[in-house]
Amino acid sequence: MASRRIEDLHPDLQPLCNAFLRQCQDAGVDALITCTYRSGQEQDELYAQGRTKPGPRVTNARAGQSAHNFTIKDKPAARAFDVVPLVGGKPMWDASHPHWQVMGKIGTGLGLNWYGRPNAPFREFPHFELAKGYQ
Repeated sequence: MASRRIEDLHPDLQPLCNAFLRQCQDAGVDALITCTYRSGQEQDELYAQGRTKPGPRVTNARAGQSAHNFTIKDKPAARAFDVVPLVGGKPMWDASHPHWQVMGKIGTGLGLNWYGRPNAPFREFPHFELAKGYQ
């Protein structure tokens, strides 16, 4: 099962994720982290969805290609986290809900790469990633 632990994020991403969650709360958005680190096997299972397994495609990354698969000295150090806003205590996956834009503005304001932006290579509203240049 994929991790939801902030401690499984890259050391540079951990404080940004905490700031993201605080700023979301301050803006009235209840944000739930749904994934931080994901193993290669879990990544390949997601990649198969919509290809060799039923369901919609949710990723274009195979194992080792996703920012969720990064490690440092064989320990989880994901360069991305996935999040969903909770509305009335329930996940709001509808991308047209205004909380997504609030979260996107907060994430990009913190310097994160948000895959929900209109010009993202693969639109994935829940995905926030360290900007390129972080090792």
